[in-house]
Amino acid sequence: MENLENAEQPEFDNEQNNTSKLHGYKVVCAKLGLSMCVYFIFRLAGGWITLLLGNSLGSFSETLYSLVSTIIIIICAYIIPLAFTALVFKSFETYKGRFKELYAKPKRLARALGTFPAMYGFGYGVALLTMLTMYLISRNLSGHSYFEELLQPTTLEPSGSIAGLIGVVFVLVVIAPIFEEIWVRGIMFDALKPYGTGMAIIISSLIFGFMHGNLYMFFYTTALGFALGYVRYATNSLFTVTVLHAMVNSVAAGILVVLSLYEITNGESRVVNTFYWVYLLAVLALIIIGVVVFLSKIPAIRKYKIENAWTETGPWKKTALFFISIPVILMMVLVFNELSQGLLIGLIFR
Repeated sequence: MENLENAEQPEFDNEQNNTSKLHGYKVVCAKLGLSMCVYFIFRLAGGWITLLLGNSLGSFSETLYSLVSTIIIIICAYIIPLAFTALVFKSFETYKGRFKELYAKPKRLARALGTFPAMYGFGYGVALLTMLTMYLISRNLSGHSYFEELLQPTTLEPSGSIAGLIGVVFVLVVIAPIFEEIWVRGIMFDALKPYGTGMAIIISSLIFGFMHGNLYMFFYTTALGFALGYVRYATNSLFTVTVLHAMVNSVAAGILVVLSLYEITNGESRVVNTFYWVYLLAVLALIIIGVVVFLSKIPAIRKYKIENAWTETGPWKKTALFFISIPVILMMVLVFNELSQGLLIGLIFR
């Protein structure tokens, strides 16, 4: 009888451990959704503040307006949401004394950074497929203005001033990579990792996609987030993914620069026109090369194994638990600007 009790004890312990893990995972999903709700609300608030500022500071210089609006965006879209997430996950205690380790130069840094063409090709390959799909869908929705706008690819708007251009490029190349990587591939990734590294990569990449708040950008940035998640796991380094993120954003920033210079010079500068076409052709070549490199690496990627710390619950159930979490549902409602504006205006002015 005693032997029978001892034999049943490990099974009971495993069941109890799985129940505890399941509860912990649900709590983490709720915290992730809540953090993203705060992000979307403050990002929307930042847009409103910037809009009001533009109307009230009409007599001020464009340089001052660009500087103030950039500061507002950094505070509302990055500092406040990141600080809230850090408080929710008690990251100030978790990362105390670890930043030197996380941002240390990892082994095989050159090899990790060498994944950039494949990563860029993977992201833009998905982006091009998304654009094609959206185009085919939108052709059948002519006359439905809301859906046409929703399916419209998001592009960076060229700036009409040098000050505004510098501000946007600074946010794209410096602020976004630093804040988003410590936020998504740092705090969120590490919070999910005890429930399976694969799920940490998948969920963090989905959050990264939702963060960009547009249907078109969702697929592109989710693909990039997936690749960055693998690099984060393989190198255990935030330094590497921050540099890779900055490299990806630098290409977009370069496109913004050439488009803005073209607009500022009204297309009349031969130097700007030459630079414009050379740069766009170089980006196109990078996309083609990147897609080819990514396809060539698929066999190696498929052999790459990731650890799974929680096998009692399958990946489909884990994904479903994430999406049915009430804060995550609220987050998805806030993803699209049209929906979030309508919701918040209705709550404020009803």
